[in-house]
Amino acid sequence: MKLSDYIFERRRQSEILLMTHIVVGYPSLGASLELVDAMVEAGVDLMELQIPFSEPIADGPVILHANQEALKSGIKVDDCFEFAANVTKRHSIPFLFMSYYNVVFRRGVEAFAERSGKAGIRGAIVPDCPPEEASDYVHAMRSRELAPVFIFSPRTSDERLQLLGKAGDGFVYAVARKGVTGSKTELSDELERYLARCRQATELPLAVGFGLETRADVQFLIGKADIAVVGSQSLRVLEQRGVRAVGEFLTGLRD
Repeated sequence: MKLSDYIFERRRQSEILLMTHIVVGYPSLGASLELVDAMVEAGVDLMELQIPFSEPIADGPVILHANQEALKSGIKVDDCFEFAANVTKRHSIPFLFMSYYNVVFRRGVEAFAERSGKAGIRGAIVPDCPPEEASDYVHAMRSRELAPVFIFSPRTSDERLQLLGKAGDGFVYAVARKGVTGSKTELSDELERYLARCRQATELPLAVGFGLETRADVQFLIGKADIAVVGSQSLRVLEQRGVRAVGEFLTGLRD
């Protein structure tokens, strides 16, 4: 089943889906596996597995710190592929890689897509890979039925929103505000108008992230998006209260 079809089917059963984000190897590979298990048990619908990178330009201080600590501990790209193969066999929800184009380029776009597919990954989010420069990457992904996910932002013109919507697959990731991950997003009429523009630009499911922290944030997106993305706040809960608390936090976002 295509990733977009899975999302639409899942949406028939839920007003809003939940996608979470982990940094593979933070705080350790064992803890990452426990975190995935807790998130799946809490009912999340999709999950991003971030391949640690030294300069994650779209990420704020919480996820930046997690990237740096994972790299300090010696996590390699091969470890991330092996971790992905483990969790995709362990759980039935779709997993996507999230990383930066340097990782894809160094591996080789064909090799990256090939190994992602063999690991059971369903797609990838690469924030610094614009569609104008991504033809080889998009072809490598699509030819293996993997979804290249592109990103909308509030400053994106209507014309470019449509270009991005056509270039990608699986879903479109709409960042809720300018800047990097982690800072609180204000729920406003301006955000609602922006999400309406996003809806008009693509027939793909719409995921919204950057700064979602509470049940009220998730509830705000009902009727405006298909997927709420929670990343930095889950890591904050992990650091403050441990893995079990992350599961409780995520369960409470939709209860």
